Amino acid sequence: MEPRISLITLGVSDLAKALAFYRDGLGIPTTWTGERGVVFFKTTGTCLALYPFDKLAEDVGEAWVGEQKSKFPGIALAHNVRKKEDVDRILSQAEAAGGKIEKPGQDTFWGGYSGYFSDLDGYLWEVAYGAFEFNEDGSLIIP
Repeated sequence: MEPRISLITLGVSDLAKALAFYRDGLGIPTTWTGERGVVFFKTTGTCLALYPFDKLAEDVGEAWVGEQKSKFPGIALAHNVRKKEDVDRILSQAEAAGGKIEKPGQDTFWGGYSGYFSDLDGYLWEVAYGAFEFNEDGSLIIP
């Protein structure tokens, strides 16, 4: 297996509302509008996809049909930023789009500054600033 994550798919309860949150609220570009039953967002590196939760469970296999997502999914997506003030700006943007601030921006034990929001389906996003280096395309350099 090559060391790459190509796509992250979030199972969502309402595809149209999730599309509006990510596209209109957070400004992540897409040409997909959901009429094909899935939405793909154009991001640097890994793509983000939205797919109806029940359809995603069905795709994984019969044993998963009817299962519910727990309140804490045990996974957080991260968006790293170049400027400290961008953390609070993006958290506010997510809240204005209908998301919930789970942890306001604050100094971290690792010397950075971060906060968390959850989207309409409870998926957690960390917005973080620190001593990160970025490639020209905006992707994170992991030393």
